Amino acid sequence: MIVWLNGTHGAGKTTTAALVRRLIPDVRVFDAEKVGETLMDITPGLPETDNFQHWPPWRPLVVETARRVLDYTGGTLVIPMTVLVEEYWREIRSGLARHAVPVRHFVLHADPDTLRGRIANDTVLGPDSPFRLRHLEPYAEAARTWLHAEAEVVDTTHLTPDGVALRIAEAVKG
Repeated sequence: MIVWLNGTHGAGKTTTAALVRRLIPDVRVFDAEKVGETLMDITPGLPETDNFQHWPPWRPLVVETARRVLDYTGGTLVIPMTVLVEEYWREIRSGLARHAVPVRHFVLHADPDTLRGRIANDTVLGPDSPFRLRHLEPYAEAARTWLHAEAEVVDTTHLTPDGVALRIAEAVKG
């Protein structure tokens, strides 16, 4: 099974993935961003883009990597990865379905003021990361139009990271 943690950049996906790993037996975390980094390392470079998810090879490579890891190890794979383009999410989801890989899709959501506060105090990318701030509106648009309907939404506004992870682990186990 795959537990996909979605949400805007800075929502806590990576932190939650590490905590979920401690709560569910036989879990591995797969950072699909590494697939994008591999594509960025190709020389000469692929066509210019501001987001490696726009490169057509990224999505099937994520599917193929995830399913091969699961074929090899079994268990549960937690993937903390923002996907805000509906077409890309459908491509990934259908690719996994073709390989009979079940997916639990969670969106870590917080109200806009909470998100801005978390980004302002971010110790990973630094305070007020332009990258994270730039994705707030695309996330809000995706949430309004399709994303929340495609996932189990976990409102993290008033939850600690441990509380978020526990809620997801209980949902997956239950």
